[in-house]
Amino acid sequence: MKAQDLKDMPKDKTAILMVHFGTTFDDTRAATIDAINTMVKDTFPGVKVTEAYTSRIIIKRLSKRGMHKSTPTEALLRLAADGYTHVVVQPTNIICGIEVETLRKEASLMTPFFSDIRVGNPLLYSVDDCENVVKILSARYAKYIGKNNAVVLIGHGTSTPATSIYSQMDYMFTSGGAPSFHVATVEGYPTYMTTLQRLKNGRVKNVTLIPFMFVAGDHARNDIDGEWKEMLGKDGFNVSSVIEGLGEIPEIQNIYIDHIRQAIETPVTDISAQKASYLKENL
Repeated sequence: MKAQDLKDMPKDKTAILMVHFGTTFDDTRAATIDAINTMVKDTFPGVKVTEAYTSRIIIKRLSKRGMHKSTPTEALLRLAADGYTHVVVQPTNIICGIEVETLRKEASLMTPFFSDIRVGNPLLYSVDDCENVVKILSARYAKYIGKNNAVVLIGHGTSTPATSIYSQMDYMFTSGGAPSFHVATVEGYPTYMTTLQRLKNGRVKNVTLIPFMFVAGDHARNDIDGEWKEMLGKDGFNVSSVIEGLGEIPEIQNIYIDHIRQAIETPVTDISAQKASYLKENL
C-alpha cells in the first residue's frame, strides 16, 4: 500500500484509526484531537478515518455527558464488520510507553479480522523525530527565553524504560543550542526535584511552564498550571505558563501524518523475519 494509492484501491477497503488517550476538556479536544483527525481526512481523501480513546475513565465521563467514544478494540471490530480489510492504527501518544504497548497488543489480537493491520509510531520514535521536535519547539517558544529565563516542558512520564526519551530530549535541547529549555515529567524522570536543581544551578529567575503533552487537559491544568506553578513559586521563581497541547501545533501534526505514511509504506514483519533479512544481506 502506498499513500497515493489508498483512495484508488478497487477491492480492499482501507481505514485509518486515530487513537487518542482522550480528554474531557472540550476546548483542547477541538484544538488537538479534532484538528488532527480533520488533517488526516484532508491528507488522505477517500479513506475512512475514525477515532478511538484509550482512557476508560475519560470514555466513562464523556458518556455521562452524552458523548460516545469507542475503545480501540470496539472501533476495530466495527471497521471489520463494515468490511474494511486494511487498517492503519495511528496513536497520538508522545512516546512508546505503556499506552502504546497496550495498543500494539490490542491491534495484534485483531489480525484475524483484517487482511492487513499496522500500528504507526508515536511522536518521538526515531532520532530524526526528536531532532525535529526540538527545532519546532525551540523556535515556537524562543520568545520566552532571555537572561535568567528558562522554559520547562513537562510531559506525563511512564514507569517503563521509555521514560528515558525525556532525558534524551533534554540533552538534545542543550546540544541543539537551546540550553534554556528543560524537559521534565509529572510521573517519570526527570522529576520536579531534578529540574528544580538544574534551574537553581543555572541561576534562573523566570520560568515558563509548557505541557509536553498532546492535549492540554487535566495534567496540564492541575499538575502544571497548578501544582508545579505553585511549588516553583514557593521555591523563589517567577512562574508563568503557556497551556497548549502539542497537538495544536501544525508542524507537530505533520510528524504524525508522516508516521501514518511510514506505516502505510512499510510492510509488517516480525523480529524473526527482520533478523533473517539482516543475515541474508550480510552473507
